[in-house]
Amino acid sequence: MGAYRDHYRRSIEARDEFWADEAKLIDWQTPPSQICDFSRPPFVRWYVGGRTNLCHNAVDRHVATRGEQTALHFISTETDAEVKYSYRELHAEVNRVAAMLQSLGVGQGDRVLIYMPMIPEAVFAMLATVRIGAIHSVVFGGFASASLATRIDDAQPKVIVSADAGMRMGKVVPYKPLLDAAIDLAAKKPARVLLFDRKLEPMALKAGRDVDWAALRATHHEAAVPVAWVDSTHPSYILYTSGTTGRPKGVQRDTGGYAVALTSSMRKVFALDPGETMFCTSDIGWVVGHSYIVYGPLLNGNTTIMYEGVPLRPDPAIWWKICAENNVKTMFSSPTAIRVLKKQDPDYMKRHKLPALRYLFLAGEPLDEPTARWVSDALGGTAIIDNYWQTESGWPILSAQIAVEDTPRKFGSPSFPVYGFDVVLKSEDGSAVGADQKAVLTIRPPLPPGALSTVWGDDERFVSTYFGSFRDEALYNTFDWATRDADGYYFILGRTDDVINVAGHRLGTREIEEAVQGNALVAECAVVGVADSLKGQVPVAFVVLKDPSQAGDAARSAIAQTVDREIGAIARPAAVHFVTLLPKTRSGKLLRRSIQALAEGRDPGDLTTIEDPSALAQIKGALGIA
Repeated sequence: MGAYRDHYRRSIEARDEFWADEAKLIDWQTPPSQICDFSRPPFVRWYVGGRTNLCHNAVDRHVATRGEQTALHFISTETDAEVKYSYRELHAEVNRVAAMLQSLGVGQGDRVLIYMPMIPEAVFAMLATVRIGAIHSVVFGGFASASLATRIDDAQPKVIVSADAGMRMGKVVPYKPLLDAAIDLAAKKPARVLLFDRKLEPMALKAGRDVDWAALRATHHEAAVPVAWVDSTHPSYILYTSGTTGRPKGVQRDTGGYAVALTSSMRKVFALDPGETMFCTSDIGWVVGHSYIVYGPLLNGNTTIMYEGVPLRPDPAIWWKICAENNVKTMFSSPTAIRVLKKQDPDYMKRHKLPALRYLFLAGEPLDEPTARWVSDALGGTAIIDNYWQTESGWPILSAQIAVEDTPRKFGSPSFPVYGFDVVLKSEDGSAVGADQKAVLTIRPPLPPGALSTVWGDDERFVSTYFGSFRDEALYNTFDWATRDADGYYFILGRTDDVINVAGHRLGTREIEEAVQGNALVAECAVVGVADSLKGQVPVAFVVLKDPSQAGDAARSAIAQTVDREIGAIARPAAVHFVTLLPKTRSGKLLRRSIQALAEGRDPGDLTTIEDPSALAQIKGALGIA
C-alpha cells in the first residue's frame, strides 16, 4: 500500500504544497495568496485571497468543452417523468432562476431556503443561489412545520423556494401547507416565497408573498446573469444537522475549499473521469445529496442522475435498470437500502447486465459484514466500497481511495483515512490505544478543505461542540466509536453521544424527547437509539404519563402523531413503552446508556449512582426482561 501511504502522508506533512496542487482542478478568478491560514485554531481558512464561484466551476466552465453532454438526468418512478439537461441547457435554466431570485431581492450573502422534492428545479435553485453569491439552506422535505420553522428562524432567509408537493410510494406529500404553517410559527418571516407547481396538489398563493415559478420564469427566459466572484472563504451553504441539544446546528461550508475537495474526491475516491456517469440515490436534503448528486459530479464534468422514487417501485430491479441503461460507472447508496433489497427475490439483482458498474459506495451508517458480502455476491464484478463521513466533513473521512491505489478491502471496514484527514483514535481518558481497542474517532486540526468552517452564527458552539472533548488536545470529535485492526483498517461501532442514526439520518434524542413531551398526556420521557437489523438504529421512547391509567394504544398513537407533527415521520418512535419512573442518578441525570443497553439486551453497566433501582426494574418490565 505504498502509493496510498505516500499520498496520504504528503497531504498531512506537506499540507500546503499538496492542496495547492489540488486547487488546480478548479477555476479561480483570482488565485489564492495563501493556501491554509490556521492562525486562529481551531478555525481554518483555505485558499485565502482566492476568488472563485461554485456555479461557474460546476456549470459555466464545462459549456465550451462538453456543452451537449448530459449534465443532469432526472428520473422519477413516482410521476413516470424523465428529463435530461445538457450542460448548455443546465446553464440556461440556472441563469433564469438566478435572475428570478435577483428580481425577488436576493443579493450576495442573503440566504435562500430550499424546501423541495427531488426535482430538477431544486438543483437549479441551489446552483442559482451560489451563482449570485447568496447562501442556500436546503431542508429535507420530510421535516414537519415546527422543524422547518426553527431552520427559518436560524437562517433568516430572504426567499424560500418550495413546491406544491412531492411524491413517495405513489402517494402525494403536500409541501405548501407544511410551509405555510412553518412560516406562521417562525419569528423571522421571509419576504417572498417562490413556488413551483407540479400540479400534484391544489395550491393557493398568498397575495404579496407567494410567487409562481412558471410565471416569473417566463419573464426571465433569456436571462444572462454573470457569476458573482466571491472570496474562497465565503459561505456557500448552511445544512442543518442534529446534535445532543434540541436545537439543530447549521453546518457552514465555504466556497473554494469545498469546490477543490469535491472535485478531487470525484477523481481519487470515486474514480470518475469527466464525462462518466454517477448515480447517487440520496436526497438533496442531506449532505450526500449536496456533495454527490449536485456539486461533486458537476464540478468534475460528469453526468449525474437525480432519482425521485424508492428502490422497490416499480420493482426491486429499478436501480439496476437505471445503471444498465445509463452506463453508470459509480453508484452511491446506503446500507439500509441494500438491506431492503436483500429481503426481495434475489433474481431482481441479476435481471440487468451491469458491465459498466465498477463501484458501489455505501455510507450513512455502519455497513455490517453480512450485508456487504451479500451485495458483493449479488452484483458479481462490482466492487463494494464502504466509506464513512458526516454532514460536518462534507466528503469521506475514511474510504478506500481507488484512483490513488486500489488497496485490498475488508468487509465491514471503511478502510483508511482519506487524504487531508489527520485521523486519531482517542480513548476517553486520553490513554494510548492499541489494535482492536474501542476509542473515539477524532481528527487533528486543521480540518481539510471541504469540511465545515463553523456553525452558522455561532462560533462558540462550533468550538465547544467539536473541539472541547479532550483536556490535553483540541481534537475534532466525530462522536463515533471506532477500532483499528493490526493492518490499519478502521471499523465504525456507533455513536458516543445521544444522537441516533436511523437509516443514515441523524436524529438527536433530545429533539425527539422534546417532541414527545409536547403531547399533553406526557409528563416525562426518555428516547434512546436501539439497534435495528434493517435501519441500523431506531428511536424507542419510554414515557411517564401524567395519568398512568391512560397508558395504551390510544396514547401511543397520540404520541406518534405529535412527533410526526413536530419533526416528521422520520423521527417517529418504533416503540413507545409506558413506565411511572425513569432511571436517573442522584443528581438527576437520565441514565440513557443503561436504558439503551437493556433495550439491546446488553449489560446496563455501573448503576451505583442510580437514585431508585425500581425505575430500572420498570424498564426491564416494559421490555419483557425477566
